[in-house]
Amino acid sequence: MAKNIADAFEISMDQLLGDGQNMNFDKRTLKRLQELELLEPNKKKTLFDLIDTYIRDAKARQAYAS
Repeated sequence: MAKNIADAFEISMDQLLGDGQNMNFDKRTLKRLQELELLEPNKKKTLFDLIDTYIRDAKARQAYAS
């Protein structure tokens, strides 16, 4: 029943229950993270490198804005 409620609100079970390491991720993000595991290792590495670059840049902008 809880899964049906989470599906109806398009949230994860963690969000519904209010705990867990994935609580802050919406269902779309969680699905993408799960699908990343299906990629070939070199493609997965490329995506993670790109993500790391964006995160590093965002942190640098925040540091300089403070």
